[in-house]
Amino acid sequence: MFMLGLLGTGHCIGMCGPLVVAIPTRYGRVLPHLLYNLGRITTYTAVGAVMGLIGGGFGAFSDGDTQSYLSTVAMVQVGFSVVAALFLLWLGLARIGFIAEPRWMAIPSPSKIPGFAVVRRDITVHKKIASAWLFGLLLGFLPCGLSYAAFARALAAPGALDGALMVFAFGLGTLPGLLAVGTGASGFFRRHRRLSDILSGMLMLGMAAALLSDAITGYLA
Repeated sequence: MFMLGLLGTGHCIGMCGPLVVAIPTRYGRVLPHLLYNLGRITTYTAVGAVMGLIGGGFGAFSDGDTQSYLSTVAMVQVGFSVVAALFLLWLGLARIGFIAEPRWMAIPSPSKIPGFAVVRRDITVHKKIASAWLFGLLLGFLPCGLSYAAFARALAAPGALDGALMVFAFGLGTLPGLLAVGTGASGFFRRHRRLSDILSGMLMLGMAAALLSDAITGYLA
C-alpha cells in the first residue's frame, strides 16, 4: 500500500498539484504543507477504517456456535474480496491506459465539497495556518482513482484497524511527492508521470490478482 502511494506520485501531482500550490507559505515552506498532508492522510485513514469495518465486520457477529453461520460469514468476506479485486482491476487498467477513467474521477471538483469555499478563503485570504489541516481533511474526499484503489483494498481487510493501517501506509507513500510540490521540487515527478501511472497501475493489477486468488481459495475451502 505504501508503494502504491509512492509509485502514484505523478498522478497525485497532476491531480492535486494546483491545489497544493495555492497554500500560502507565510509560516514557512514546509509547515503548512505538512499540516495539509496530515489532514489528507487523516481522512484517508478514517475512510480505510470504515471500509475495513464493512469488509470484516460480519465476523464480529459470529459466536462460533454454528458452522453454517461461520460459512455464511466467510462467503460474505469472499464476496467483498471479489468486489475489491474487480474495482482494483478496473482502476489498474485505467491507470495504465487500456480503458478510459471516468471523467468524474479523473477531474477533482473540490468546490462541491461542503465547507471548501470557507476553508480556502481562510487559507488564501486570512492566511490561517490551522486551516491547512482542514484543507487537507476536506480534499481527502476528492474523487481520485488512486485513493479509491486504496479504499477498495481496505474493503477486503479483516477489520477496521487493518483497513485504517493499510490506507495510512498508502497516505504516507503519497507524502514525499506532494511535499515536493509544496516546496517547489516536483520537477522530477512531473517528468516521469507516465511511468508513475504505469507502475501504480501494475501494482493495482497485482493487488487485484492476489485478492482474487485469496477469494477463490476461500471459496474452495
